[in-house]
Amino acid sequence: MNKRRKDELHPVLSKIIEYGYILIGSAVVAIAFNVFLLPNRIASGGVSGISTILDSVFGFEPAYVQWAFNVPLFIAGLIFLGASFGVKTLVGTVFLPFVVFLTKDWDPWTQDALLGAICGGIGVGLGLGIVFRGKASTGGTDLAAQIIHKYTNLSLGTCVAAIDGLIVLAAAIVFDIERGLYALIGLYVTSKTIDLVQVGFGRSKMAMIITNKEIEVRQAIFDEIDRGVTRLSGVGGYTEDERPVLLCVVGQTEFTKLKQVVKSIDTQAFVVVMDASEVLGEGFKKA
Repeated sequence: MNKRRKDELHPVLSKIIEYGYILIGSAVVAIAFNVFLLPNRIASGGVSGISTILDSVFGFEPAYVQWAFNVPLFIAGLIFLGASFGVKTLVGTVFLPFVVFLTKDWDPWTQDALLGAICGGIGVGLGLGIVFRGKASTGGTDLAAQIIHKYTNLSLGTCVAAIDGLIVLAAAIVFDIERGLYALIGLYVTSKTIDLVQVGFGRSKMAMIITNKEIEVRQAIFDEIDRGVTRLSGVGGYTEDERPVLLCVVGQTEFTKLKQVVKSIDTQAFVVVMDASEVLGEGFKKA
């Protein structure tokens, strides 16, 4: 009975954690916007970028502008995309402008535009990465991009880039070229920070090994590095001979040892190495 009750609580706990991610991430984005981007007039894409421009030109309250765009876009998402993106996106859509409103009187943390673009980009990327970990989004222009993507032949990435590009271009026209360039820096830093939050700091190496001493190399990897090996079937493109390919993923610090082990057994081995940004499974990060 206790075991069954514990199993029933697990999905509930997971949902609570996901909503926690959404609230924390949205708050981080909102604070980064108010203390870095808005005071330095950095409109690095999205609804927040639009609110920065409208605040500068017309004096509109950024939180109200964000609500004014986010809520209709969410409704449009329900109409054109269906309810599949869920209630969690609505939470991010509403809560982020709410925190922007609560923190609107906070003093800027820097008056330097370059620092504002970099630190603001990091803050927004960190917050969005946390929201994405909660399997949600903050809505806004991402929903507009998804709608355009659905009804055109354009890729989602192209739609997002086009919308953000127009906002950055508008910032360059309204403010000046320099502010537009700072906005591009902020946009770039945001994308890289999101990637970092999603895949983590850990980096691994994936090696593909072609050798005539396959059994000895496999056993050495098992014994000396304590890593698994997957045997793939390969065929030489010129000789058409069957050549097994050993696939092995190791940590960054184990890579040098792997090279030494392979070369000590077969100096003629052909080794191809690639970066593996995220590895899930036994011996690595849990899924």
